[in-house]
Amino acid sequence: MDVLGDVLALARVDASLMATFDARAPWAIELPARRGASFHAVVAGTCWFTAVGAPPRQLTPGDLVLLPAGARHALATDPGLPTRRFDEDLKRRLIQPDGELVLDGPGARTRILCAGYGYAPDAAHPVLSLLPPVLHVATAQPESGPWLRMILDLLAHETHDDAAGSSTAAVRLLDLLLIHVIRAWLDSGGDAVDTSWLRGLRDPVTARALSALHARPGHAWTLDALAATVNVSRATLARRFTREVGQPPLTYLTRWRLHVAAHQLRETTAPVATIAHEVGYTSEYAFNRAFTRAHGQPPGRYRRRTTA
Repeated sequence: MDVLGDVLALARVDASLMATFDARAPWAIELPARRGASFHAVVAGTCWFTAVGAPPRQLTPGDLVLLPAGARHALATDPGLPTRRFDEDLKRRLIQPDGELVLDGPGARTRILCAGYGYAPDAAHPVLSLLPPVLHVATAQPESGPWLRMILDLLAHETHDDAAGSSTAAVRLLDLLLIHVIRAWLDSGGDAVDTSWLRGLRDPVTARALSALHARPGHAWTLDALAATVNVSRATLARRFTREVGQPPLTYLTRWRLHVAAHQLRETTAPVATIAHEVGYTSEYAFNRAFTRAHGQPPGRYRRRTTA
């Protein structure tokens, strides 16, 4: 089971291409904070990236920066230049008929793909909030770099092409790029993340247990059965899972079941009793109580509020 993909799907993480930025030096823009994540990928030239709490860093072709919480930041040919605020007025004045944002100047050219990711506030399973404020990944990494460069090249092609389906292809590639960026970060230093399911993906025992729970959330799991599935003792499983994820396996399972149930309530018309059974509850009453504790309201009211 693809745990990362499973969580992203239920959290309704959606990508959108915000702009293709084409600028010639000298230039400097400040991008305000936004709800959701901000993403930049340099495809030509260089620029400097600055954000609160992080030292300036130079980005070169193939560098990708993800700001999971959409923090305010700046891009410039030189970190000392005064910035222009990138607001709706500036965007309207700069945008070209083909959708590109262009800054003219006498100097070297830089081309950046800018995108955003958001997820529904009622889909509360944390995804992007577990990542650091600034996540910088370079496609020069030997393990993940070739795949990232391949996706980035395709994305640059689709955003510069007016062929049928190009906009849809670009959004799909952004979805894929997010997964590969998180993978690359986990491979290169994701141990800095706090205890969570995301950190658990880095530990082979915990990752296998997470995969089993996500593949069959409605199964009547016990600690013994889960330990046997991942081929370790129950003591080893309990210790490693709790150390990495921050909670015991069956506690995590309960929370995940209720996230799955919330998704089903939002996205389907299945009866509450059917959903309760699918996520492992033999009693609709027990499901209603557990769901109300987790979401602050019973399933029926939650469905009406989130689908209105």
